[in-house]
Amino acid sequence: MRNLNWLMLLLALLLVSCSQKQQQLSEEDQFVEDLLAKMTLAEKVGQLNQYTSRWEMTGPAPKDNAGAQDLLEQLKAGSVGSMLNVNGAEATRKAQQTVVENSRLGIPLIFGYDVIHGYKTMFPIPLAEAASWNPELARLSSEVAAKEAAVSGINWTFAPMVDVGRDARWGRVMEGAGEDPYLGSAFAKARVEGFQGDDLGNEFTIAACAKHFAGYAFSESGRDYNSVEIGNETLHNIVLPPFKATVEGNVATFMNGFNTINGLPVTASGYLQRDLLKGEWNFDGFVVSDWNSIGEIETHGAAADLKESAERAIKGGSDMDMEARAYINHLEELVIEGKVDEELITEAARRILRIKYRLGLFEDPYRYCNVENEKSMMYTDEHKAAARKVARESMVLLKNDNQILPLSSETKRIAVVGPLANDKDSPLGNWRAKAVSHSAVSLLEGVKAAVGSSTKIKYAEGCQLSIGPRNFTDRMIFNESDRSGFRAAVKAARQSDVVLLAIGEDCYQSGEGRSMTDITLKGLQQELFDEIYKVNKNIVVVLMTGRPVAIPEIAEKATAILETWHSGTEGGHAIADVLFGKYNPSGKLPVTFPRNVGQCPIFYNYKNTGRPTGQTDAWVLYSCYNDAPNSPQYPFGYGLSYTQFDYSDITLDKNTITKDGKINVSVSVSNSGSVDGEEVVQLYIQDIAATYARPVKELKGFEKVMIKAGETKTISFELTEKELGYYFPCGKYVVEPGQFKVFVGGNSVDVKQAQFVMQ
Repeated sequence: MRNLNWLMLLLALLLVSCSQKQQQLSEEDQFVEDLLAKMTLAEKVGQLNQYTSRWEMTGPAPKDNAGAQDLLEQLKAGSVGSMLNVNGAEATRKAQQTVVENSRLGIPLIFGYDVIHGYKTMFPIPLAEAASWNPELARLSSEVAAKEAAVSGINWTFAPMVDVGRDARWGRVMEGAGEDPYLGSAFAKARVEGFQGDDLGNEFTIAACAKHFAGYAFSESGRDYNSVEIGNETLHNIVLPPFKATVEGNVATFMNGFNTINGLPVTASGYLQRDLLKGEWNFDGFVVSDWNSIGEIETHGAAADLKESAERAIKGGSDMDMEARAYINHLEELVIEGKVDEELITEAARRILRIKYRLGLFEDPYRYCNVENEKSMMYTDEHKAAARKVARESMVLLKNDNQILPLSSETKRIAVVGPLANDKDSPLGNWRAKAVSHSAVSLLEGVKAAVGSSTKIKYAEGCQLSIGPRNFTDRMIFNESDRSGFRAAVKAARQSDVVLLAIGEDCYQSGEGRSMTDITLKGLQQELFDEIYKVNKNIVVVLMTGRPVAIPEIAEKATAILETWHSGTEGGHAIADVLFGKYNPSGKLPVTFPRNVGQCPIFYNYKNTGRPTGQTDAWVLYSCYNDAPNSPQYPFGYGLSYTQFDYSDITLDKNTITKDGKINVSVSVSNSGSVDGEEVVQLYIQDIAATYARPVKELKGFEKVMIKAGETKTISFELTEKELGYYFPCGKYVVEPGQFKVFVGGNSVDVKQAQFVMQ
């Protein structure tokens, strides 16, 4: 009897304990756990399954379309957790209705789309925005993009791409923030905050997705989808920091990549996805595969078939399968066979349901499907004004001999020439979401709107850049022979005071699958420049690109060069704002511009070799090229202004610090010119002697500051263990004692220098 009493007491205590644990669950967790308890294994697997649209969702599924009919039946059965490429409030509402009103549990879909640098109002490409060195602009553009996407039924974007890109040959360099992990981290976090706002349940915010986890930009030879071979020291110090920054910014989702790292497909990487992301970093959102990247585990040779690919992916930590049909076809079978623990599937479903809950989809599945908002809140004047603001601050003045810029709005004769001069499409950039083709303001339109009635504008195309197909999927064919427009261009140049020559890249030369072995100007553009140069030396090159390009001859001969990138909907107006001095250029390069493709990959934060330049008079005995300098055409952080900034020597508040101490670094910057301007003051460090060799410079601080003509401002930075340590290859963050150099300047080369010791 006594034993029975003890058992009853023990049982009571256990029940109280369980009750207390239940009470400790948040409202979100309680909802998700209750829903999971109702779900069958098949329904959980369905939440892990994502498809693209198979028909225009505004109407019924076509009877003669087997794919559409199959998708319709799976939607009704609750076998789909998410869809992508369903656009518009009406279409997403009807797709949502199909699931909510027909499936057993009515679990709503989450709708994803590639909203990369705008939805209908296009902002500059992400690489361009990073050239502003102003993360607040990235937050602004992402906020506008989120609003336009959200009122169109989209509640999840596959952005930001936070891959650190060091290789100009890689087409997707346009989609990230450049070559530096510190700058990239600042922009990564800002973009997440712009997309998601303070409340993911707000009807005008959308879930962000940090991609591609991880190492995708380090593809061998700069060729998209290629293998990646990097050491763990590079992984932890260069590749991972921007991803970690997005977690600190509460990013809702992650996307893995197409690549392998050191032979292992990242889609199956338990270390990256389970141990690091969900474990050490405590990420509580979900991971989606890239398009068919689970299926490509087999193609990589890391699985025998799609079934084994599904097994490796779910064990590795991929929660949602985008378009591979690996999970929907094989996970139940793998559980029955005992090869996959059902708890892995439950955990993945839990993560997906959690994000749907935070988006407010269980409260109102149709909150993002407001047709009236879609009509009134899209492509507004306010959004276009924001796009113009971001565009002009993203432009980088690379050269300005004889202060030819800014131009006077009263300049009598201006030639606007080049294949991109009246192009209203390329400024929209690649990854243009729902932008209307040929809707951008062209350079020609912007110049005409900026000048007075007494100015004569002469326009000539000069040459076409490409011929034949021009879209996302077709290989571009460049014009190599048609010079019929040269005569008109040369005539316009001869009759003008200054030539605005718009050359560079078509927007489809960069982006996914757009890697290049030759990053010089394509077609006849260099030849067109040479012909114009013969009759008019006052050439202002308006360079429109999605990547760094090699332009050694133009860099030498052009009087001025303005890198405008692919600048978005209001590109032409923004360029004119800079050319005519309405805005003083303040952009700085987020990537290094090489002299030629043979230098690629080239980046500022390299490590010294055992035989660095200048250590010997025998030029064959140090690390160099025999046919070109080691130095780039334009270094990381470089950019000119219409005024002059002078830097004082660096002042340190102490010369020695402890590991847990801090040091204040300050410098005075004077505007010695005649116009107000913004300067990006950049701070770099070098750990002179460490266990593992450290880069010659590492960006550890920057501040964009407005300085009026004749004014001096003192800029201060604080260095702590957060900036002075680094990751060992094992992933451990270490702060080592020793000597440090600190550099401050307006770019990564032209800097003042000081030194201190950490004890």
